[in-house]
Amino acid sequence: MSTNITNITQFEKVSLREQVSRALRAAIVSGELEPGTVYSAPALGARFGVSATPVREAMLDLVRENLVATVPNKGYRVTSVEEADLDDITELRLLIEPRLAAQVTPDIPDADFPMLRELAEAIVRGAASGDLVAYTDHDRAFHLKLLEYAGNRRISALVGDLRAHARLYGLADMLERGELEGAAREHLVIVDALEARDAALVERLMDAHVRQTRGRWAHPADH
Repeated sequence: MSTNITNITQFEKVSLREQVSRALRAAIVSGELEPGTVYSAPALGARFGVSATPVREAMLDLVRENLVATVPNKGYRVTSVEEADLDDITELRLLIEPRLAAQVTPDIPDADFPMLRELAEAIVRGAASGDLVAYTDHDRAFHLKLLEYAGNRRISALVGDLRAHARLYGLADMLERGELEGAAREHLVIVDALEARDAALVERLMDAHVRQTRGRWAHPADH
């Protein structure tokens, strides 16, 4: 899979900084910008057809998201994710997300289910269209929205940070193997269970979703 990093005109009605930031994310997700490689702002600006300034501004966002790290006097290194880190992140998510999703199941207002279903469908659309940035954005929004119902901002912030460290890993490979849309549709099944107010099923589905996602990341050769 390849992302056309030079075409930022498709991202309309947003600032140049946001255009460049989104295009950079897409290039990182697709592997066009490789983990461990250092890229300079002027070189990336030349690829985008913009000056180095909006690239540097966009990189500030990506540094905060742990997508890249600043390399003094050289540029920005695309961060890599180690297998041990993914194991640790998955373990923490399993301790938090399934239980809290079950806990909030009785409390979600009926009026919120169309919004939750639309988020889940947006994840599927992102996967089906191969738009990994859209997939990631909506996937993050869905999971963090469920945590919001618990009313614990520290937990939401913690899971948001955990997801920021693993949010893009393996998605391009899953898309190439035809697995991403299936993983996306798991969110619709979770919404069905939430709407049925079946807390035990919600917990099992969320646990399986997090575990299976980690398995897909870890064993691309097995699929």
